[in-house]
Formats: sequence, structure tokens, C-alpha cells
Amino acid sequence: MARPARRRADAAGAKGTDVSDETPGPDRPRRVTVLAGGVGGARLADGVACAEPGSELTVVVNVGDDFEWQGLRISPDLDTVLYTLSGREGGEGWGLRDDSTVVLEALSALGGDAWFRIGDRDLATHLRRTALLGAGRPLSEVTAELASALGVRARLLPVTDDPHPTLIQTDEGELAFQEYFVRRGQQDEVRGVRFPGAEGARPAPGVLDAIAQADLVLLAPSNPFVSVAPLLAVPGVRQALEAARAPRLAVSPIVGGRAVKGPAAAMLRSLGHEVSALGVARLLRGLCDVFVLDEVDAGLAPAVAGLGLEPLVADTMMTSRARRAALAGSLLGRWRP
Repeated sequence: MARPARRRADAAGAKGTDVSDETPGPDRPRRVTVLAGGVGGARLADGVACAEPGSELTVVVNVGDDFEWQGLRISPDLDTVLYTLSGREGGEGWGLRDDSTVVLEALSALGGDAWFRIGDRDLATHLRRTALLGAGRPLSEVTAELASALGVRARLLPVTDDPHPTLIQTDEGELAFQEYFVRRGQQDEVRGVRFPGAEGARPAPGVLDAIAQADLVLLAPSNPFVSVAPLLAVPGVRQALEAARAPRLAVSPIVGGRAVKGPAAAMLRSLGHEVSALGVARLLRGLCDVFVLDEVDAGLAPAVAGLGLEPLVADTMMTSRARRAALAGSLLGRWRP
């Protein structure tokens, strides 16, 4: 099934984007772009890589979680995607599998701040990234070098090379994202989310083209407020997505009224939205054509259709690599050129 091509508006911020009308085939692999943040984004991207290894996969990744720790630049979402696509991710979906924490334990014994759990091999990534950034390289180039070193074939793009932090507004004041998410354990009621660097941020090289030239765009099952929204806040990205001619599919991060992972359900509630897949569909209206519901939420399909979106029911629980590939394969197989 293919969505009829929509006439492309010349979106603000997306001008000059090269749009190819070539049809994928033996001489050109299908271009798939995933907009991702966190574990859900990494797993869907990995599913695409497994289900259709010949595709030209680009993953545009949130950097709102990035911060400095012990003088090092940490990019949690980029690293989660990097480690997942290289088959190295930890059991919880982040960090490196079977990593040790000798350095962190020694740091703690010396009175150092060890609230952010970084493993020993994970530390090497941050050391290398920080050194390359310190030499004047942009984050997008550094990410490409790290991906190449780990054997990742997909193209990983930070949504911007510029500082673009996510700030969480709570009853205790405004918190940096990792302060809220890790140090305080997501216990604060979220009253708002702010992106103070968005106005001055520019899309990283290749981001707008990856959306405009895609044959299929996937919005991963990521938190709509702190994973998807920071992507869209970078000038030109929302406009490029709205103008995209490719089918745009969004996978719900809420299943059975609960977040698959993280604080998405709590944020929906505290910010005044319905805590359901339908609540997420309302937030993404105008940014996707198809909204993918888990099988347990099949009863919401008529309401999703009422929003002008095509509902698609599937098993969205990507609890193994095989299930990731199965979900991605069902989406890729359904939308053929």
C-alpha cells in the first residue's frame, strides 16, 4: 500500500532541499528515515536494519538529553542508537552489554559525583567524542566516525550540531533533563518542557534532505514531549516533516494506557492529555499519515481514524531483536513503492 504523493509545499527552513523522484529498485535502495529518541527509537531503527538490510537507513536523533559530566560530552540518545545498531546495547536498552563500573566505583570512593551510571567501555565513547569535539569537529562528523568505528552501516545524524538542551519545568523549579530523569528518578510532576536553544539551532547537515528524500518516514515510539518535540523544535524540521511526500508512520509509545518505557504516561497526565495511544495520536496529528497501535489498543482504531489518520494495528512490543525486525518488516512490507 502506498500513500498518494502530496504536493510538496516549499516549507520554511527546508528550502534548497534536493528532492529525488526516483523510484526505489535494483539500482537504488529504499530510503528509510527514522526520527528517534531513546530506547524505542533505537529498537525500531534496529528493526529496520534487520528487516531490510539493503535499505538506505538514516536515523535522526534527539540531542536534548546531551550534557556534560566530569568534563565529558555525553550524548545518551545518540549512544543508545549507536550501541543498539551495533548489537552492543545493555539489557535495559542503554549502555553497553556486560560493561563494568570500576572507574565509577573508584570515582565514588574518591568523593566524586557518580550519580550518572557510566560503564568503563562506555566511558571510552565519551572520551573519544569529547576529544574530537575539542578539536573543532561538529557533532555530526564525530557521530559518523564513532558509527563507522563500531561497524554501523546506517547513517546516524544528530538533529543539530548546536547546543539544544531540554529543560523540565517542575514545582521545584526548572531542571536540566538528566537532573530530572536520572538524578531525581523522574519523581517530579512535569509542568512544562522548554527548549531554550531551539531558536538558534540549525539542522545538522543532511537532516532536512533525509526527510525530504525518504521513501518512508518512521516516527519511532518515543516520548512525544522530550524525544519527538525537541526534534521538531529545531527550525525547519517540523516544516520538512509536514511537507514530506513519503508515507509518514508513527508508532505509539503508549500501550494499554502505560508507557512502554520511561515517563511518557506520567507526562501525558501532568500536562493535561489523555493517557492513551489516542492521546499521543492527537499530539502527532498533521505530522503522520498512519498511526500504529499495539494489538491491545485495537479498540482505539476508530477514534484514531476520526482524527484523519489511518490506524494500523500490530504487535509493537519490541522485546527482542526478532520482534523488532518483525514490526519493522510488517511496516516496510505494507508500504512498498
